[in-house]
Amino acid sequence: MRPIGSGISPLNALAAAESQALIDDDASLMRRFLQWTTRAFPHERAAAVNALARAYLHSPLPPEARADAEVALTRMLDDPEPMVRRALAEAFAGAHAAPRHIVLALAADVSDVARVVLAQSPLLGAADLVDCAGYGDAVAQRAIARRARVPAPVAAALAEIGERGAALALIGNLGAELGKPALWRLFRRFEADAELRERLIERPGLPPALRAAIAAATTADISGFAAEAHWLEPRRAERLARDGREQAFVAIAAECDGADLAELVAWLRGAGHLTVALLLRALAGGDTALFTQGLADMAAMPVLRAAALAREPRGQGFAALYARAGLPAHLLPAFRIAAECAGGASPGVAVNYALTMRMLRAIETLAEPALAPFTAMLWRLAGEGARDDAREVSALALAPEPKAEAAPDEIEAQAPAVLMLNVEPGNENFAPPVELDLAIAEPAAA
Repeated sequence: MRPIGSGISPLNALAAAESQALIDDDASLMRRFLQWTTRAFPHERAAAVNALARAYLHSPLPPEARADAEVALTRMLDDPEPMVRRALAEAFAGAHAAPRHIVLALAADVSDVARVVLAQSPLLGAADLVDCAGYGDAVAQRAIARRARVPAPVAAALAEIGERGAALALIGNLGAELGKPALWRLFRRFEADAELRERLIERPGLPPALRAAIAAATTADISGFAAEAHWLEPRRAERLARDGREQAFVAIAAECDGADLAELVAWLRGAGHLTVALLLRALAGGDTALFTQGLADMAAMPVLRAAALAREPRGQGFAALYARAGLPAHLLPAFRIAAECAGGASPGVAVNYALTMRMLRAIETLAEPALAPFTAMLWRLAGEGARDDAREVSALALAPEPKAEAAPDEIEAQAPAVLMLNVEPGNENFAPPVELDLAIAEPAAA
């Protein structure tokens, strides 16, 4: 008597391509297969289901046999063993010709089954994937996030509801169509997650305003940690964090123009970072674009008009722009000088020490006590610029000098002397020559 589960299934026979006799049999393919599954072991059913699915996709089956195969495969969606349903998912995962209702059912299965088709199936549209992301667990969401192409609606859904692992996978997937709203949503949901912020900042094409927001969150984390660990006094930690934020903002602004710069400045203003100190830092680096865009945003004026007024810092138009922007009135003389000095300088990311000192000398000649906070900020910036210059000079001074390529005769002259070995018999390292008998030995007698 044959044990239960043994023997060759009808589906394996079909997959073997010698299937005409099986198809022409009186009993239908579906009936024979379903009868066989009642006594087959799970691993046998899994192999048979995979074979039938491959035959359905790749074999020239007659219409009746194809219909029977589809019914049998549909019935296997109810198999109690996940390994059987996973075998079906693996066969249909990347197939365009798979029955769509089976793929949809597999996509809604347990995670170990669903993730196979969720990650690959071309039959799942954006609406299907959004639906699956909504009721799926972290495994299913990660599978969707790792698809070769993630349409914008799906990416937006994952940004809104995806768990942390799915968010990380989505950010790292360059095939995901992540628009600005989705990127901002990911940042706001996981703002305190340092790893996710790092992945986000590495993504190409990140909006400048979002880069600035990430920089602000990162510096806040660092200063908070330094204060909690008692490495720095809290006020000093906050000041260093503020300097770091401003440096990052100026560096990001230097890479922007047009709409990107306007968006960055709007975010800076809304987040409370568009301060006198930031505007002064921009001018100290020769960046008049950030300064002008900042005035235009605060004054609710077109940037071209603001730029025209800012080109004449001594004029009444600049004074009106300055007042409309709401900047401190007593600092107007200092900003006139700073803007005038910066207008003739080459823009840069770091503080320009020579430029900052020109500003300081001109402002100090005014002898205005009310400008003391302004000059104090400039002196701090000048110190920062001087240290940057010193580091650059030191690096150049300490860099190894390039060596000129020596001529062949010089190379020979510089070569070490040839080591002479004492091979006399009296030398303790002397060894007599070894004589080798190269004659072919006769084979030993048996």
